[in-house]
Amino acid sequence: MNNLIKPILPILVLASIFSCSPNTSEQEKKDEKSFDEQFRPQYHFSPPQQWMNDPNGMVYLDGEYHLFYQHYPDSNVWGPMHWGHAVSKDLLHWEHLPIALYPDSLGYIFSGSAVIDHGNTTGLGENGKDPMVAIYTYHHDKDGQSQGIAFSNDKGRSWTKYSDNPVLKSPGIPDFRDPKVSWYDQGNGKGKWIMTLAVKDKISFYSSPNLIDWTHESDFNPEWAAYGGVWECPDLFPLEASNGEEKWVLLVSINPGGPNGGSATQYFTGNFDGQQFTTEGQKVKWIDYGADDYAGVTWSNIPKEDGRRLFIGWMSNWQYATIVPTTAWRSAMTLPRELELVSVEGDDRLASRPIRETKGLRSSSESIQGPTHQLKAPLFELELTKANHEKASLTLSNELGEKVVFKIDGDQLAFDRSSSGKTDFEAGFGNLHTAPLSGVDIKSLRVFADRSSLEFFINDGELVMTEIIFPNAPYLKLDFEGFNENAKVHYLASIWDH
Repeated sequence: MNNLIKPILPILVLASIFSCSPNTSEQEKKDEKSFDEQFRPQYHFSPPQQWMNDPNGMVYLDGEYHLFYQHYPDSNVWGPMHWGHAVSKDLLHWEHLPIALYPDSLGYIFSGSAVIDHGNTTGLGENGKDPMVAIYTYHHDKDGQSQGIAFSNDKGRSWTKYSDNPVLKSPGIPDFRDPKVSWYDQGNGKGKWIMTLAVKDKISFYSSPNLIDWTHESDFNPEWAAYGGVWECPDLFPLEASNGEEKWVLLVSINPGGPNGGSATQYFTGNFDGQQFTTEGQKVKWIDYGADDYAGVTWSNIPKEDGRRLFIGWMSNWQYATIVPTTAWRSAMTLPRELELVSVEGDDRLASRPIRETKGLRSSSESIQGPTHQLKAPLFELELTKANHEKASLTLSNELGEKVVFKIDGDQLAFDRSSSGKTDFEAGFGNLHTAPLSGVDIKSLRVFADRSSLEFFINDGELVMTEIIFPNAPYLKLDFEGFNENAKVHYLASIWDH
């Protein structure tokens, strides 16, 4: 969740509840067919209307990927938080569903997670089935922040809040939120639920046998980590390292304090023993060095035969999220990504690779001849390989003279959106953004362009920069140098075409 805390009044909560009934789904279906406003993403997830921020409660069940998200259905700026809801069979084409969770007398519904309660440890399942359980933060201005749960026995289509919420009460501090819950297998048929919780400027780990009764296990807050702002939206999961060993990864979003200003997500690699997380090394690492990938977490319950660790982030930044030049809707999500551990100069790094399903968006492809190319359409995926010298650049521009420039210069990447189009809505939007290579040997660059975003993947995700842009006309001219001239462009279809 974010740290833009607004006072909560019972009358506002009740107004929100009664003004946003689930019957709006028919209108949402109509809106879905006309996702064609200026700047509306065409192959990234965005809400049918109004405000969206953090992705929440991502869980897979019976062929469907569920995406819940922080949502205010009555305005295009942040307000009383609800959980919006959508499902997909391929992580790209989404069906919008009615709002899942509404504010109530305990507070707004802030960020959290969802799991399939295998074994029905909660006792909330019906007819021998395991329920889907959402674990979320209640925010109340008077009573602080606490953790509640809700459950569904119809594949997430309807939700019942637990009658004895909250299950983890507020300790009397304002930042006690964003529970990410997963099952920790202790072997020999034993296990427990682990909650990874953001508590002001640290991460606290709790355990439970049933998602209802919670015990504090330990805290994590090394002195050398990034502390520019409050810690938020954590995630904890194991991955196989390049040497075949299991390592644990801890994601922690921070606002402000990102490498290019505002909000961003740091990560730690190390080990978790069911009680404590211990990190390796003392170097701050960022999952994305661009300005616009925040609060991202991963899907739970991915089948073993798939085996991927799948991630999605909120594609914006709290420096300007509420004032970007869109009206009917606000904010989008990044492309879904597969997370992998790779070794760079003996150090475990987290690579974020575009999911393989993105290849299904390709409608046509062409080879690029020469360093200047006229593009046929503004929705594209670009594949380049680097020539054998230190400097390289890529420029996208339009008929109005607006442009963005991506550079590889010595030991860093740089992205300039100062002349990208609409930039004057926030003083720092046009600042130069940089990323250190930190030993990454650049071999290839993959770029995804949508109407209002660019995602740059070095070596298919060993280093990533995600940036939103608001050009007044599509970028249809491509200029590059320092890359080989055997580049390819794949034109991508809109997911909202019906």
